[in-house]
Amino acid sequence: MKKFLLASAMALSTMSFAQIDLKSTRFGVSVGGDYSGVKNAHNPSGKRFSVQAGVLAQIPLGSENQFFIQPEVQYYGAGETGKNKDSKGADGYDAVYANNYLSVPISFKAYFSESESEFFGLIGPRFNFLLSQKVKNAPISRPYYDPDFQPTAENPQLNGKAKGFNFAIGLGVGYSYKRQLELTARYDFGLSNTYPGLTYEPKGSDKKKSEQVLSLSLSYIFK
Repeated sequence: MKKFLLASAMALSTMSFAQIDLKSTRFGVSVGGDYSGVKNAHNPSGKRFSVQAGVLAQIPLGSENQFFIQPEVQYYGAGETGKNKDSKGADGYDAVYANNYLSVPISFKAYFSESESEFFGLIGPRFNFLLSQKVKNAPISRPYYDPDFQPTAENPQLNGKAKGFNFAIGLGVGYSYKRQLELTARYDFGLSNTYPGLTYEPKGSDKKKSEQVLSLSLSYIFK
């Protein structure tokens, strides 16, 4: 999988490099909401709502007004929540596992036509650098979910600290109004292990704990 992604990235770079028109680059700003979760972690778990905001560049590929490379730099909220309350309230918790990133998505963007107002699609990698990790109301019975937990003899290999860097592949669709105001829906498939220290947890699972994020954003691109 890694070799395939690397080969695809190199092929795309090679094909597009000679056609990139840096002089016609346009810049913009974006803001939106994130709906995130983490597979195989903090069971039982739920989704977390957060925000994203950042800046972008739209770099033309070729002379047509249809294909672009779009790098961005964003504040990007992800993570998940967890709830567990029995009928007597024993060991009840309402946890939040908030991971906040400096995120750099780099997308190949294609409008469906050269029209000013048109739908578009995008695909590309997202590189996330952890800015902060905040855990609220971690369950008493699982203290190692807290990133500051110090390993003990009973739990020598368990720690809920999020990885400082993770990687995802994003797919998205959107609509552009006069190539300035754009609404984008995107899904980022996490490929990294977000919590490498949660070995064999929960319930004996040693599966990779990957972050998955659905987002909706609004962008304004300056002329």
